[in-house]
Amino acid sequence: MSQTADHETSESSLARVMSPGVLLLFIMGDILGTGIYALTGTIARQVGGVVWLPFLIAFVVAFMTAFSYLELVTKYPRAAGAALYTHKGFGIHLLTFMVTFIVMASGITSASTASRAFAANLMKGFHIESNELLTTLVAIGFIILVMIVNLWGVGHSVKTNVVLTLIELSGLLIVILVGAIAMTKGLADFSRVTVFETGGDKSVFLAVTAATSVAFFAMVGFEDSVNMAEETRDPTRVFPKMMLTGMGIAGLIYMLVSLTAVALVPPGELAAQGAVPLLQVIKVGAPDLPFDVVFPFISMFAVANTALLNMMMASRLLYGMAREKVLPAWFGKVHPVRRTPWTAIILTTILAGILISFVGQVSSLGGTTALLLLIVFTVVNISVLVLRKDKVNHEHFKAPGFLPCISAVLTGYLVGPWTGRDVEQFVVALVLIGIGFVLWIVEKAFGARRGLEMHFDDVEHMEDGLEPPIH
Repeated sequence: MSQTADHETSESSLARVMSPGVLLLFIMGDILGTGIYALTGTIARQVGGVVWLPFLIAFVVAFMTAFSYLELVTKYPRAAGAALYTHKGFGIHLLTFMVTFIVMASGITSASTASRAFAANLMKGFHIESNELLTTLVAIGFIILVMIVNLWGVGHSVKTNVVLTLIELSGLLIVILVGAIAMTKGLADFSRVTVFETGGDKSVFLAVTAATSVAFFAMVGFEDSVNMAEETRDPTRVFPKMMLTGMGIAGLIYMLVSLTAVALVPPGELAAQGAVPLLQVIKVGAPDLPFDVVFPFISMFAVANTALLNMMMASRLLYGMAREKVLPAWFGKVHPVRRTPWTAIILTTILAGILISFVGQVSSLGGTTALLLLIVFTVVNISVLVLRKDKVNHEHFKAPGFLPCISAVLTGYLVGPWTGRDVEQFVVALVLIGIGFVLWIVEKAFGARRGLEMHFDDVEHMEDGLEPPIH
Protein backbone atom coordinates (compact mmCIF):
# COMPACT_ATOMS: atom_id res chain seq x y z
CA MET A 1 0.00 0.00 0.00
CA SER A 2 1.27 3.51 -0.74
CA GLN A 3 2.69 5.86 1.88
CA THR A 4 -0.42 8.02 1.54
CA ALA A 5 -2.71 5.10 2.12
CA ASP A 6 -0.62 4.01 5.12
CA HIS A 7 -0.89 7.50 6.53
CA GLU A 8 -4.66 7.52 6.08
CA THR A 9 -4.94 4.13 7.76
CA SER A 10 -2.80 5.36 10.64
CA GLU A 11 -4.97 8.42 11.05
CA SER A 12 -8.08 6.26 11.07
CA SER A 13 -6.71 4.02 13.82
CA LEU A 14 -5.62 6.97 15.91
CA ALA A 15 -9.12 8.41 15.66
CA ARG A 16 -10.65 5.43 17.51
CA VAL A 17 -10.79 7.20 20.87
CA MET A 18 -14.55 7.49 21.50
CA SER A 19 -15.52 5.92 24.81
CA PRO A 20 -19.02 4.42 25.12
CA GLY A 21 -20.15 7.21 27.48
CA VAL A 22 -18.98 10.01 25.21
CA LEU A 23 -20.50 8.28 22.20
CA LEU A 24 -23.81 7.98 24.06
CA LEU A 25 -23.87 11.73 24.76
CA PHE A 26 -22.91 12.46 21.17
CA ILE A 27 -25.85 10.43 19.88
CA MET A 28 -28.25 12.05 22.35
CA GLY A 29 -26.96 15.47 21.34
CA ASP A 30 -27.71 14.68 17.71
CA ILE A 31 -31.33 13.84 18.56
CA LEU A 32 -32.21 16.34 21.29
CA GLY A 33 -32.71 19.91 20.17
CA THR A 34 -34.98 22.04 18.04
CA GLY A 35 -37.78 19.52 17.49
CA ILE A 36 -39.08 19.10 21.03
CA TYR A 37 -38.22 22.68 22.00
CA ALA A 38 -40.06 24.31 19.10
CA LEU A 39 -42.71 21.96 17.72
CA THR A 40 -44.68 20.78 20.78
CA GLY A 41 -47.24 23.53 20.29
CA THR A 42 -47.63 22.73 16.59
CA ILE A 43 -48.44 19.11 17.41
CA ALA A 44 -50.87 20.17 20.15
CA ARG A 45 -52.71 22.24 17.53
CA GLN A 46 -53.20 19.11 15.42
CA VAL A 47 -54.12 16.48 18.02
CA GLY A 48 -55.01 18.34 21.21
CA GLY A 49 -54.00 16.68 24.46
CA VAL A 50 -52.48 13.51 23.00
CA VAL A 51 -49.27 15.32 22.05
CA TRP A 52 -47.31 12.35 23.34
CA LEU A 53 -48.81 9.96 20.76
CA PRO A 54 -47.18 11.44 17.59
CA PHE A 55 -43.85 11.61 19.44
CA LEU A 56 -44.25 7.96 20.45
CA ILE A 57 -45.09 6.83 16.91
CA ALA A 58 -42.20 8.88 15.48
CA PHE A 59 -39.87 7.29 18.02
CA VAL A 60 -41.00 3.76 17.14
CA VAL A 61 -40.52 4.35 13.39
CA ALA A 62 -37.12 6.00 13.91
CA PHE A 63 -36.03 3.25 16.32
CA MET A 64 -36.86 0.55 13.77
CA THR A 65 -35.06 2.47 11.02
CA ALA A 66 -32.01 2.73 13.32
CA PHE A 67 -31.66 -1.06 13.07
CA SER A 68 -31.24 -0.70 9.31
CA TYR A 69 -28.55 1.94 9.76
CA LEU A 70 -26.78 -0.21 12.36
CA GLU A 71 -26.68 -3.25 10.08
CA LEU A 72 -25.23 -1.23 7.24
CA VAL A 73 -22.74 0.84 9.21
CA THR A 74 -21.29 -2.25 10.91
CA LYS A 75 -21.39 -4.23 7.68
CA TYR A 76 -19.54 -1.45 5.86
CA PRO A 77 -17.50 0.21 8.66
CA ARG A 78 -15.83 2.62 6.24
CA ALA A 79 -19.23 3.66 4.97
CA ALA A 80 -20.18 7.16 3.90
CA GLY A 81 -23.75 7.07 5.10
CA ALA A 82 -26.95 6.81 3.12
CA ALA A 83 -25.24 7.73 -0.17
CA LEU A 84 -22.90 4.74 0.02
CA TYR A 85 -25.70 2.36 1.01
CA THR A 86 -27.71 3.58 -1.97
CA HIS A 87 -24.74 3.18 -4.31
CA LYS A 88 -24.01 -0.33 -3.08
CA GLY A 89 -27.63 -1.39 -3.17
CA PHE A 90 -28.70 0.03 -6.52
CA GLY A 91 -25.66 1.34 -8.41
CA ILE A 92 -27.73 4.10 -10.02
CA HIS A 93 -25.75 7.35 -10.17
CA LEU A 94 -28.81 9.62 -10.30
CA LEU A 95 -30.34 7.95 -7.24
CA THR A 96 -27.05 8.13 -5.32
CA PHE A 97 -26.61 11.77 -6.27
CA MET A 98 -30.15 12.70 -5.25
CA VAL A 99 -29.92 10.90 -1.90
CA THR A 100 -26.68 12.77 -1.19
CA PHE A 101 -28.24 16.09 -2.18
CA ILE A 102 -31.41 15.43 -0.16
CA VAL A 103 -29.33 14.75 2.95
CA MET A 104 -27.56 18.07 2.38
CA ALA A 105 -30.88 19.87 1.81
CA SER A 106 -32.29 18.40 5.02
CA GLY A 107 -29.38 19.94 6.88
CA ILE A 108 -30.20 23.37 5.44
CA THR A 109 -33.92 23.13 6.28
CA SER A 110 -33.07 21.90 9.78
CA ALA A 111 -30.71 24.85 10.32
CA SER A 112 -33.38 27.22 9.02
CA THR A 113 -35.86 25.76 11.51
CA ALA A 114 -33.36 26.23 14.31
CA SER A 115 -32.65 29.83 13.22
CA ARG A 116 -36.28 30.89 13.50
CA ALA A 117 -36.59 29.08 16.85
CA PHE A 118 -33.43 30.87 18.00
CA ALA A 119 -34.93 34.23 17.06
CA ALA A 120 -38.17 33.48 18.92
CA ASN A 121 -36.32 32.43 22.08
CA LEU A 122 -33.98 35.41 21.94
CA MET A 123 -36.88 37.84 21.83
CA LYS A 124 -38.64 36.02 24.65
CA GLY A 125 -35.47 36.02 26.73
CA PHE A 126 -34.95 39.77 26.33
CA HIS A 127 -38.68 40.58 26.50
CA ILE A 128 -38.77 42.01 22.98
CA GLU A 129 -42.19 42.18 21.39
CA SER A 130 -42.04 39.90 18.39
CA ASN A 131 -43.38 40.36 14.90
CA GLU A 132 -42.84 38.46 11.68
CA LEU A 133 -40.38 40.92 10.15
CA LEU A 134 -38.23 41.18 13.28
CA THR A 135 -38.21 37.40 13.77
CA THR A 136 -37.07 36.94 10.17
CA LEU A 137 -34.33 39.56 10.49
CA VAL A 138 -33.01 38.09 13.73
CA ALA A 139 -33.07 34.58 12.21
CA ILE A 140 -31.17 35.77 9.14
CA GLY A 141 -28.68 37.59 11.37
CA PHE A 142 -28.17 34.38 13.32
CA ILE A 143 -27.60 32.26 10.21
CA ILE A 144 -25.05 34.85 9.04
CA LEU A 145 -23.31 34.50 12.41
CA VAL A 146 -23.28 30.74 11.90
CA MET A 147 -21.74 31.36 8.46
CA ILE A 148 -18.98 33.51 9.98
CA VAL A 149 -18.17 30.83 12.56
CA ASN A 150 -18.20 28.24 9.80
CA LEU A 151 -15.91 30.36 7.61
CA TRP A 152 -13.59 31.01 10.55
CA GLY A 153 -12.99 27.30 10.77
CA VAL A 154 -13.88 26.74 14.41
CA GLY A 155 -14.62 23.03 14.53
CA HIS A 156 -16.91 21.45 17.11
CA SER A 157 -14.94 18.86 19.00
CA VAL A 158 -16.56 15.95 20.77
CA LYS A 159 -16.05 17.73 24.10
CA THR A 160 -17.91 20.80 22.83
CA ASN A 161 -20.75 18.60 21.66
CA VAL A 162 -20.91 16.97 25.12
CA VAL A 163 -21.19 20.38 26.82
CA LEU A 164 -23.93 21.55 24.45
CA THR A 165 -25.75 18.25 24.83
CA LEU A 166 -25.78 18.68 28.60
CA ILE A 167 -27.22 22.18 28.15
CA GLU A 168 -29.93 20.82 25.84
CA LEU A 169 -30.65 18.01 28.27
CA SER A 170 -30.80 20.35 31.26
CA GLY A 171 -33.60 22.38 29.65
CA LEU A 172 -35.75 19.29 29.11
CA LEU A 173 -35.02 17.99 32.60
CA ILE A 174 -36.13 21.36 33.99
CA VAL A 175 -39.49 20.89 32.24
CA ILE A 176 -39.86 17.42 33.77
CA LEU A 177 -38.83 18.73 37.21
CA VAL A 178 -41.34 21.56 36.95
CA GLY A 179 -44.00 18.98 36.13
CA ALA A 180 -43.13 17.01 39.25
CA ILE A 181 -43.27 20.17 41.38
CA ALA A 182 -46.61 21.14 39.85
CA MET A 183 -48.05 17.71 40.65
CA THR A 184 -47.26 18.17 44.34
CA LYS A 185 -49.11 21.49 44.27
CA GLY A 186 -52.12 20.13 42.39
CA LEU A 187 -51.44 22.29 39.32
CA ALA A 188 -51.23 19.42 36.83
CA ASP A 189 -54.30 18.06 35.03
CA PHE A 190 -53.34 14.75 33.45
CA SER A 191 -56.89 14.10 32.28
CA ARG A 192 -56.04 16.30 29.25
CA VAL A 193 -53.43 13.86 27.94
CA THR A 194 -56.12 11.52 26.57
CA VAL A 195 -58.29 14.14 24.88
CA PHE A 196 -58.22 14.34 21.07
CA GLU A 197 -58.88 17.75 19.58
CA THR A 198 -58.27 17.41 15.88
CA GLY A 199 -59.82 20.64 14.68
CA GLY A 200 -61.52 21.05 11.32
CA ASP A 201 -62.93 17.93 9.69
CA LYS A 202 -59.86 15.69 10.02
CA SER A 203 -60.34 12.20 11.35
CA VAL A 204 -58.35 11.14 14.40
CA PHE A 205 -56.20 8.84 12.24
CA LEU A 206 -55.39 11.57 9.73
CA ALA A 207 -54.67 14.11 12.45
CA VAL A 208 -52.30 11.76 14.28
CA THR A 209 -50.56 10.84 11.03
CA ALA A 210 -50.08 14.49 10.09
CA ALA A 211 -48.77 15.29 13.56
CA THR A 212 -46.40 12.30 13.42
CA SER A 213 -44.96 13.52 10.14
CA VAL A 214 -44.00 16.74 11.96
CA ALA A 215 -42.95 15.07 15.22
CA PHE A 216 -40.50 12.93 13.27
CA PHE A 217 -38.29 16.02 13.06
CA ALA A 218 -37.64 15.62 16.79
CA MET A 219 -36.23 12.12 16.29
CA VAL A 220 -33.90 12.76 13.36
CA GLY A 221 -30.20 13.20 13.99
CA PHE A 222 -29.38 9.62 14.92
CA GLU A 223 -28.51 8.96 11.27
CA ASP A 224 -25.68 11.53 11.44
CA SER A 225 -24.06 9.68 14.33
CA VAL A 226 -23.19 6.65 12.17
CA ASN A 227 -20.23 8.72 11.00
CA MET A 228 -18.73 8.27 14.48
CA ALA A 229 -18.44 4.49 14.03
CA GLU A 230 -14.88 4.81 12.71
CA GLU A 231 -13.89 6.85 15.79
CA THR A 232 -15.26 4.22 18.20
CA ARG A 233 -13.29 1.31 19.61
CA ASP A 234 -14.85 -1.98 18.54
CA PRO A 235 -17.77 -0.24 16.77
CA THR A 236 -19.55 -3.48 15.87
CA ARG A 237 -20.05 -4.23 19.56
CA VAL A 238 -20.22 -0.76 21.13
CA PHE A 239 -21.98 1.40 18.56
CA PRO A 240 -25.30 -0.51 18.33
CA LYS A 241 -25.67 -0.59 22.12
CA MET A 242 -24.97 3.12 22.53
CA MET A 243 -27.12 4.18 19.58
CA LEU A 244 -30.18 2.24 20.70
CA THR A 245 -29.67 3.32 24.33
CA GLY A 246 -29.31 6.98 23.31
CA MET A 247 -32.45 6.84 21.21
CA GLY A 248 -34.31 5.11 24.04
CA ILE A 249 -33.33 7.78 26.56
CA ALA A 250 -34.25 10.57 24.13
CA GLY A 251 -37.62 8.94 23.44
CA LEU A 252 -38.36 8.61 27.17
CA ILE A 253 -37.46 12.27 27.77
CA TYR A 254 -39.69 13.36 24.88
CA MET A 255 -42.62 11.39 26.29
CA LEU A 256 -42.20 12.88 29.77
CA VAL A 257 -41.84 16.42 28.38
CA SER A 258 -44.91 16.14 26.14
CA LEU A 259 -47.04 14.67 28.94
CA THR A 260 -45.89 17.41 31.32
CA ALA A 261 -46.56 20.14 28.75
CA VAL A 262 -50.20 19.16 28.20
CA ALA A 263 -50.85 18.46 31.89
CA LEU A 264 -49.78 22.00 32.80
CA VAL A 265 -50.93 24.02 29.79
CA PRO A 266 -54.17 23.44 27.83
CA PRO A 267 -53.46 22.35 24.24
CA GLY A 268 -54.99 25.48 22.72
CA GLU A 269 -52.82 27.74 24.86
CA LEU A 270 -49.78 25.57 24.14
CA ALA A 271 -50.39 25.85 20.40
CA ALA A 272 -50.59 29.64 20.65
CA GLN A 273 -46.99 29.93 21.93
CA GLY A 274 -45.40 29.59 18.48
CA ALA A 275 -41.79 28.40 18.61
CA VAL A 276 -41.44 28.71 22.41
CA PRO A 277 -44.16 26.44 23.85
CA LEU A 278 -42.10 24.99 26.70
CA LEU A 279 -41.47 28.42 28.20
CA GLN A 280 -45.18 28.70 28.99
CA VAL A 281 -45.01 25.28 30.65
CA ILE A 282 -42.24 26.56 32.92
CA LYS A 283 -44.17 29.72 33.81
CA VAL A 284 -47.34 27.84 34.71
CA GLY A 285 -45.69 24.98 36.57
CA ALA A 286 -43.19 26.96 38.65
CA PRO A 287 -44.31 30.59 38.83
CA ASP A 288 -42.29 31.21 42.01
CA LEU A 289 -39.00 29.86 40.63
CA PRO A 290 -36.66 31.67 38.20
CA PHE A 291 -36.63 28.89 35.63
CA ASP A 292 -38.55 30.99 33.13
CA VAL A 293 -35.72 33.58 33.14
CA VAL A 294 -33.00 31.14 32.05
CA PHE A 295 -35.05 28.75 29.96
CA PRO A 296 -35.16 30.86 26.76
CA PHE A 297 -31.37 31.03 26.81
CA ILE A 298 -31.06 27.28 27.34
CA SER A 299 -33.37 26.85 24.35
CA MET A 300 -31.17 29.22 22.36
CA PHE A 301 -28.10 27.04 23.06
CA ALA A 302 -30.02 23.93 22.07
CA VAL A 303 -31.25 25.26 18.72
CA ALA A 304 -27.97 27.09 18.00
CA ASN A 305 -26.13 23.79 18.27
CA THR A 306 -28.61 22.24 15.85
CA ALA A 307 -28.09 25.05 13.34
CA LEU A 308 -24.31 25.08 13.46
CA LEU A 309 -23.91 21.31 13.21
CA ASN A 310 -26.33 21.10 10.30
CA MET A 311 -24.78 23.99 8.37
CA MET A 312 -21.34 22.51 8.86
CA MET A 313 -22.62 19.17 7.58
CA ALA A 314 -24.39 20.73 4.59
CA SER A 315 -21.43 22.86 3.49
CA ARG A 316 -18.93 20.01 3.90
CA LEU A 317 -21.18 17.66 1.97
CA LEU A 318 -21.48 20.17 -0.87
CA TYR A 319 -17.72 20.64 -0.80
CA GLY A 320 -17.18 16.88 -0.81
CA MET A 321 -19.46 16.42 -3.81
CA ALA A 322 -17.42 19.04 -5.69
CA ARG A 323 -14.15 17.44 -4.62
CA GLU A 324 -15.34 14.11 -5.99
CA LYS A 325 -16.24 15.87 -9.27
CA VAL A 326 -19.95 15.37 -8.81
CA LEU A 327 -20.55 19.13 -8.65
CA PRO A 328 -18.66 21.93 -10.41
CA ALA A 329 -15.20 22.55 -8.95
CA TRP A 330 -16.29 26.07 -7.94
CA PHE A 331 -18.26 24.59 -5.03
CA GLY A 332 -15.09 22.97 -3.71
CA LYS A 333 -12.95 26.12 -3.39
CA VAL A 334 -11.10 26.40 -0.08
CA HIS A 335 -10.11 29.67 1.57
CA PRO A 336 -6.30 30.03 1.31
CA VAL A 337 -5.90 31.17 4.93
CA ARG A 338 -8.80 29.71 6.91
CA ARG A 339 -8.81 26.44 4.91
CA THR A 340 -12.60 26.32 4.93
CA PRO A 341 -14.88 25.58 1.93
CA TRP A 342 -15.98 29.18 1.59
CA THR A 343 -18.05 28.89 -1.60
CA ALA A 344 -20.03 25.93 -0.24
CA ILE A 345 -20.58 27.76 3.06
CA ILE A 346 -21.83 30.89 1.29
CA LEU A 347 -24.17 28.96 -1.02
CA THR A 348 -25.73 26.91 1.80
CA THR A 349 -26.16 30.10 3.84
CA ILE A 350 -27.93 31.81 0.92
CA LEU A 351 -30.28 28.83 0.58
CA ALA A 352 -30.97 28.90 4.33
CA GLY A 353 -31.64 32.65 4.17
CA ILE A 354 -34.14 32.14 1.36
CA LEU A 355 -35.95 29.43 3.34
CA ILE A 356 -36.02 31.60 6.47
CA SER A 357 -37.46 34.52 4.47
CA PHE A 358 -40.08 32.75 2.39
CA VAL A 359 -41.01 29.74 4.55
CA GLY A 360 -42.04 31.67 7.61
CA GLN A 361 -43.22 28.95 9.99
CA VAL A 362 -40.97 26.76 12.11
CA SER A 363 -43.44 23.90 11.65
CA SER A 364 -43.17 24.12 7.84
CA LEU A 365 -39.38 24.07 7.92
CA GLY A 366 -39.27 21.27 10.47
CA GLY A 367 -41.86 19.29 8.54
CA THR A 368 -39.85 19.72 5.33
CA THR A 369 -36.73 18.43 7.07
CA ALA A 370 -38.63 15.37 8.28
CA LEU A 371 -40.10 14.82 4.80
CA LEU A 372 -36.67 14.89 3.14
CA LEU A 373 -35.14 12.51 5.66
CA LEU A 374 -38.11 10.14 5.51
CA ILE A 375 -37.36 9.79 1.79
CA VAL A 376 -33.77 8.90 2.63
CA PHE A 377 -34.84 6.51 5.39
CA THR A 378 -37.13 4.68 2.98
CA VAL A 379 -34.24 4.19 0.54
CA VAL A 380 -31.94 3.00 3.36
CA ASN A 381 -34.54 0.52 4.64
CA ILE A 382 -34.90 -0.92 1.17
CA SER A 383 -31.10 -0.96 0.70
CA VAL A 384 -30.76 -3.26 3.72
CA LEU A 385 -33.02 -5.81 2.06
CA VAL A 386 -31.20 -5.54 -1.28
CA LEU A 387 -27.77 -5.86 0.35
CA ARG A 388 -28.65 -8.96 2.38
CA LYS A 389 -27.21 -10.95 -0.52
CA ASP A 390 -23.88 -9.11 -0.24
CA LYS A 391 -21.70 -11.09 2.17
CA VAL A 392 -18.72 -9.59 4.01
CA ASN A 393 -15.83 -11.32 5.74
CA HIS A 394 -16.42 -9.94 9.24
CA GLU A 395 -19.12 -10.14 11.89
CA HIS A 396 -21.64 -7.32 11.91
CA PHE A 397 -24.90 -6.25 13.50
CA LYS A 398 -27.96 -7.84 11.93
CA ALA A 399 -31.40 -6.29 12.12
CA PRO A 400 -34.30 -8.72 12.67
CA GLY A 401 -35.44 -9.85 9.24
CA PHE A 402 -38.88 -8.26 9.36
CA LEU A 403 -37.90 -4.84 10.70
CA PRO A 404 -36.49 -3.26 7.49
CA CYS A 405 -39.65 -4.33 5.64
CA ILE A 406 -41.96 -2.73 8.19
CA SER A 407 -39.72 0.34 8.47
CA ALA A 408 -39.67 0.82 4.70
CA VAL A 409 -43.47 0.69 4.56
CA LEU A 410 -43.92 3.09 7.48
CA THR A 411 -41.34 5.66 6.36
CA GLY A 412 -42.66 5.45 2.81
CA TYR A 413 -46.20 5.99 4.06
CA LEU A 414 -45.19 9.06 6.05
CA VAL A 415 -43.74 10.61 2.88
CA GLY A 416 -47.03 10.63 0.98
CA PRO A 417 -49.65 13.38 0.67
CA TRP A 418 -52.25 11.09 2.27
CA THR A 419 -50.72 11.90 5.67
CA GLY A 420 -52.38 15.33 5.68
CA ARG A 421 -49.00 17.03 5.67
CA ASP A 422 -49.07 20.75 4.84
CA VAL A 423 -48.81 21.29 1.07
CA GLU A 424 -46.16 23.96 1.64
CA GLN A 425 -43.76 21.28 2.88
CA PHE A 426 -44.10 19.34 -0.36
CA VAL A 427 -43.57 22.51 -2.39
CA VAL A 428 -40.36 23.40 -0.52
CA ALA A 429 -39.09 19.82 -0.74
CA LEU A 430 -39.82 19.60 -4.48
CA VAL A 431 -38.06 22.90 -5.14
CA LEU A 432 -34.96 21.68 -3.30
CA ILE A 433 -35.05 18.30 -5.05
CA GLY A 434 -35.51 20.14 -8.35
CA ILE A 435 -32.34 22.15 -7.67
CA GLY A 436 -30.49 18.89 -7.06
CA PHE A 437 -31.81 17.40 -10.29
CA VAL A 438 -30.70 20.45 -12.27
CA LEU A 439 -27.21 20.17 -10.76
CA TRP A 440 -27.09 16.51 -11.77
CA ILE A 441 -28.07 17.42 -15.36
CA VAL A 442 -25.36 20.09 -15.44
CA GLU A 443 -22.74 17.62 -14.33
CA LYS A 444 -23.95 15.04 -16.81
CA ALA A 445 -23.68 17.62 -19.58
CA PHE A 446 -20.11 18.53 -18.57
CA GLY A 447 -19.04 14.91 -18.31
CA ALA A 448 -17.98 14.90 -14.64
CA ARG A 449 -20.73 12.60 -13.43
CA ARG A 450 -18.41 9.63 -12.77
CA GLY A 451 -16.79 11.30 -9.77
CA LEU A 452 -19.14 9.87 -7.18
CA GLU A 453 -18.98 6.38 -8.67
CA MET A 454 -15.16 6.46 -8.63
CA HIS A 455 -15.14 7.67 -5.03
CA PHE A 456 -17.29 4.78 -3.83
CA ASP A 457 -15.20 2.32 -5.87
CA ASP A 458 -12.19 3.62 -3.93
CA VAL A 459 -14.02 3.04 -0.65
CA GLU A 460 -14.84 -0.54 -1.66
CA HIS A 461 -11.21 -1.23 -2.51
CA MET A 462 -10.11 0.15 0.85
CA GLU A 463 -12.72 -1.98 2.63
CA ASP A 464 -11.09 -5.04 1.00
CA GLY A 465 -7.64 -3.93 2.15
CA LEU A 466 -6.56 -2.95 -1.36
CA GLU A 467 -4.95 0.24 -2.55
CA PRO A 468 -7.47 2.55 -4.31
CA PRO A 469 -7.14 2.44 -8.10
CA ILE A 470 -5.54 5.41 -9.83
CA HIS A 471 -8.10 7.34 -11.91
